[in-house]
Amino acid sequence: MEDLETGADARDRGASKSPGASAGGPNGAPSGWTNRSADGRRGAADIVADVAQPAKKGKKRRKRKRGRKVYAPEARQGQQTVDDARSGSPAAVAPHAAVQARAQPTASSSASSVVAESTRPVAQASLPLFAALDLGTNNCRLLVAVPGRPGQFRVVDAFSRIVRLGEGLTASGTLSQAAMDRAVEALKICGDKLRSRSILRARLIATEACRAAANGVEFLARVEEEAGIRLEIIDRRTEARLAVSGCGSLVERDTDGVVLFDIGGGSSEIALIDVSSSRSPRLANHIVSWTSLPVGVVSLAERFGGRDVSRETFAAMVADVAGMIEAFDGRDRIDHLVKGTRFHLLGTSGTVTTLAGVHLGLDRYDRRRVDGLWMDNDSVDLMIERLLGWDFDQRVANPCIGADRADLVLAGCAILEAIRQVWPSPRLRVADRGLREGILSELMAEAGVWRRQNNGARP
Repeated sequence: MEDLETGADARDRGASKSPGASAGGPNGAPSGWTNRSADGRRGAADIVADVAQPAKKGKKRRKRKRGRKVYAPEARQGQQTVDDARSGSPAAVAPHAAVQARAQPTASSSASSVVAESTRPVAQASLPLFAALDLGTNNCRLLVAVPGRPGQFRVVDAFSRIVRLGEGLTASGTLSQAAMDRAVEALKICGDKLRSRSILRARLIATEACRAAANGVEFLARVEEEAGIRLEIIDRRTEARLAVSGCGSLVERDTDGVVLFDIGGGSSEIALIDVSSSRSPRLANHIVSWTSLPVGVVSLAERFGGRDVSRETFAAMVADVAGMIEAFDGRDRIDHLVKGTRFHLLGTSGTVTTLAGVHLGLDRYDRRRVDGLWMDNDSVDLMIERLLGWDFDQRVANPCIGADRADLVLAGCAILEAIRQVWPSPRLRVADRGLREGILSELMAEAGVWRRQNNGARP
């Protein structure tokens, strides 16, 4: 996978810096592609609402100010949108005539509804666009990509911002007004990016904060109204599977077993993977057990304190998380592999990428150097020990941590330490990828883009 998100500005590419921002062919349907999948499901372009109607002949029609056009991903079985969260009914789909109107814009079509062909870049004329958005407890992230070689893709647009949607959720049980405001502002940027391109397929998800909050569904309704994006709340099993799907290329052929973990803001997903007897193209097919711990860097830091962390406090955090893992019934499913030399840990989260950046001594975060990095046990121990020895201001001053993560990184290290105690491994591989990459991989596989390439057909 080739990614635009490199360097210190990676996590905010495509948007101007602001407080809270982290350092972290044409767009129409291409020739040979339709806006429907092979099984007849509508593609993303089919369900973009509010396409303007043509004016009557002989009369000049005054343009009316329209509301923000809603962007929704294709309807998928089992997805939870605002509509079905409220009533259990399928998500509303715009008439297929909308697609025809996009293909043949009229003089009366509003600029917000139809992207003029002349404004579309032509470099990707033969490639379809796919999009993935992940609204988590701490971050809002978007990727837009085109398929590359089988199993790979190339990112053409990206956005990431720390919004801390789950701030205060542990204590109150609801999303705060300030947190929702931050998230909506970030999602407005994502919505504008999505509407500026014709996306073949997309999946736009929300995770633990919206799952746990009493006002989560109401917040998603506000997002749809103000940002023009329809999000689905995914369950924890889906979240674990997507994290695994995004990291398939980092599990090498000589590997027998992996414990993959994703330390999030409000939850932490752990998947036990056994590839000792066979290996299919989808790593998620080899999950033998999984769990989702109801704890992440935001929730743990809010309970124990993240700004000033003593060694005693850190040990208490580790013990708290270890107790949650002990309650995981399937934790011993790959014990026979853990003892071997062909087993390792694979971490995908801001915690492990931060540790990697500090380990490398980077003057600015560089995804290209971090993603796929191997760290041995001694190196991980040394980095955790170093962070424990730094005060808050020293953590803020580190270019791979910064003010946005300085009060969260030690909570993440505590979760990592608890995982290492249960599944000891001499090696940890670092992944700067996760749910978005998993979504893109699954969408492209379902669309058959790599199968067409293997058959010599144009995707």
